[in-house]
Amino acid sequence: MRTEISDLDQLRATADLRGAVLTGLDLTTEDLRGPLDGALFLGCLLSPALARRAQAAGALIFPAIPDVPYDVYRSRLYTPAELFAGFDPANPASYADTMDARVYKHSKGEGHRPDPLHALAERLHDHAITEALDEVLTGKPVAVMGGHALARDSAGYRAAVDLGVALGKADLTVLTGGGPGAMEAVPLGVRLADGGVDEVLAQIARAPKFGGDDVSIGEWLAAFPTDLPTGPVPRTIGIPTWFYGHEPPNPACELHAKYFANSVREEGLLTVATGGIVYTPGKAGTVQEVFQDFCQNYYGSVGPAAPMVFLGKAFWLDEVPAAPLVQQLARGREAEKWILVTDDVDEALELLRTYQDQ
Repeated sequence: MRTEISDLDQLRATADLRGAVLTGLDLTTEDLRGPLDGALFLGCLLSPALARRAQAAGALIFPAIPDVPYDVYRSRLYTPAELFAGFDPANPASYADTMDARVYKHSKGEGHRPDPLHALAERLHDHAITEALDEVLTGKPVAVMGGHALARDSAGYRAAVDLGVALGKADLTVLTGGGPGAMEAVPLGVRLADGGVDEVLAQIARAPKFGGDDVSIGEWLAAFPTDLPTGPVPRTIGIPTWFYGHEPPNPACELHAKYFANSVREEGLLTVATGGIVYTPGKAGTVQEVFQDFCQNYYGSVGPAAPMVFLGKAFWLDEVPAAPLVQQLARGREAEKWILVTDDVDEALELLRTYQDQ
């Protein structure tokens, strides 16, 4: 296991740097006297002498990649404040100046996709995000999937908020896809588990949805409160993607693991939800997640089968009958006992708690 070092205090307390991974450090004035055999320098600044010594010791030096509006080797997840830095609520059009908007436009820029350097930068970034996410997650996180199109003033959004409140009171770490709609409503409920739901819903209903332009997104963002409760341990983590960058990440999640590659993000979200997944009504994307998740449970490819809760009987049994197919395929297997179709949030929580306690 390599030692990962991302701040100078940690570096100075580490005597042996053989095989270490040093990320984003300015080492131009640091006196590294110990051996550097097999060390890995990611986006660090090295003096010429240190660079020569590192190379002589067989260390690998990955330089900072120029002309990209993001930190390729970042060692932590994003906060909404970072993604929306530069946004002025009094000027909704300023959303275009945020890091989130600039990275999306860069990722979709003309001639970008064929550029091997930018493609490599995105892969390195996504690997770093996965590493950062692994460091943050503890216990058995529960994911909630559902439609992105729910308006903030809709009954479905309120139901998703209420689900979040119940999950928050159960003290569970909750993951969502990190976008709008149900992906925003659930973490909002988690953070308002101690009260204040009606007041916040009345506030954000001023901008129930956003359109396809920066001003509309800015108005949607400006309506959201900036003083939601937080805990010592992040309980709400979004896992969005710049692949769908026309949909901004929601401001309700405390942290975001934002990826470029949607395939990495989709598989990763399902994999780290080791406490199970709750499926609220959604469209094609949610149905895709159902069967990706079930494949993991069916084959045990990432660990023991985890709960699959289909919340909304009429939807999952009749309107989009994905649940009966999953139940049929699971018959006689370990996954069968962890599949639930219900309208009752308390029943869903009971299954999740049972799995947490085993």
